[in-house]
Amino acid sequence: MLNLSAIFVAAAAICWGLSGGIGGILTAEGWDPVVVSFYRGAIGLLFVLAWLGVRPRGSGLASGRLWFWSAIAGLGVAGNFAFYFVSIAEGSVAVAATLMYCAPVFVYLVSFTLKLERPTLFKWAAIAMVLVGVVLLTGVYDLGAGEVTPIAAAGLLSGLSYALFIFGFKYAAPHGSPQAILMIAFTVLAIILFGLSDSGQAVAVLSTPSWPWFVALGVGGAGLSFIFYIVGLRHTAPAVASIIAMVEPVTASLFGLVVLHQSVSPLQFFGMALILLTVTALSAFSGTESTGSEPLATESVAE
Repeated sequence: MLNLSAIFVAAAAICWGLSGGIGGILTAEGWDPVVVSFYRGAIGLLFVLAWLGVRPRGSGLASGRLWFWSAIAGLGVAGNFAFYFVSIAEGSVAVAATLMYCAPVFVYLVSFTLKLERPTLFKWAAIAMVLVGVVLLTGVYDLGAGEVTPIAAAGLLSGLSYALFIFGFKYAAPHGSPQAILMIAFTVLAIILFGLSDSGQAVAVLSTPSWPWFVALGVGGAGLSFIFYIVGLRHTAPAVASIIAMVEPVTASLFGLVVLHQSVSPLQFFGMALILLTVTALSAFSGTESTGSEPLATESVAE
């Protein structure tokens, strides 16, 4: 069961990684990142509704707290999708995926502030290492390279939004089922992103030759992947899941390099490696030291 669960987690991570590459293809064709994000979430919503229909027991939909925290999670996932694709459109899939992977750092900082996590020297050192990696990856040390600013801003906002999703999902979880939480979250996402989308482009997607890419993005990037991940987490230790999850940015980076022919400088590559290894070690360490409930930073449900 453990091996099968790990396979589910890995499959979800691969799907998320590929979704970054597909988003890169669509934004390169001129599609608005918000429109791309909307269809990713809207198609994912259809899958979650089907999942809820098959497993309706214990949904908790009568709970006001479930709706509140799930809506917060929806705000987070909407920002995560949108800023992620903006970052890809402004730069590269590899950089965007790695910056989004910084989400656990934001979770820890908020957890320290709210006294939900105990700060330690190891955690502060890990956060510092991630920040160094971000500087190297985005090139913000070079003030003349103004083009990196949107990449860095959007990528980090994507990670920050994902941290908000983690908090929302965590506090909604005691009040209902995962499929009910995701149904509400994706509904909020669809409403927000549809309102922010270019209406002309949103309608044009229905008749564009690129529609298979949108379908693949929604099915893999938000439909099956979320289901795979939640099912996989039931029998996978947080430390193991955090290591397997590194497949996502690696997959996205390889897609960008091989398929989209996007280049990464040696310094950026070093920054990427520093971020990925540090965040993985940080999450794995938290997973091994937790007892009873999982820590916030390792209880992520989607990237």
